[in-house]
Amino acid sequence: MASTTGFTAYRAIELLQGFRLVVVTSHCGFNEPFRNEMAKDVKEDLENKGIVVVSASHALSGVERSIAKKHSGAYPVLIMADTLRLFGQGTKVAVEVAVMAADAGALSGNDIISIGGSGGGADAALVLKPAHQNNLFDMKIREVICKPREF
Repeated sequence: MASTTGFTAYRAIELLQGFRLVVVTSHCGFNEPFRNEMAKDVKEDLENKGIVVVSASHALSGVERSIAKKHSGAYPVLIMADTLRLFGQGTKVAVEVAVMAADAGALSGNDIISIGGSGGGADAALVLKPAHQNNLFDMKIREVICKPREF
């Protein structure tokens, strides 16, 4: 599941007891150079509660966003991200954090429930077979549990 600051992760602890939780947060420097969005003490607290916390570059933008900002134009990964946003930002994030968690070695390859949001909590949940970035099209979205109607 996505959680930038830890707020959504703490809600998940309350609501999803008995589930193995993997929390994915933005890479260091995402909004401000050399600054983590999730405070160190929050990350440590979550890990002490048995939650795996992954900080990684966004799978559906990363370096490609930097190229697009410098050189303009349309790039395949950004087009893919915008296509997923047709289902809402949280749906795109749920796909993205599954890839990020897979690449970090936090998943087994079995189906998961992946949860994403739109900047202030979670609003989308998908059942999916995860995949790594290098074989993204092996990912299978098996079920949409929920997504926002209005976005």
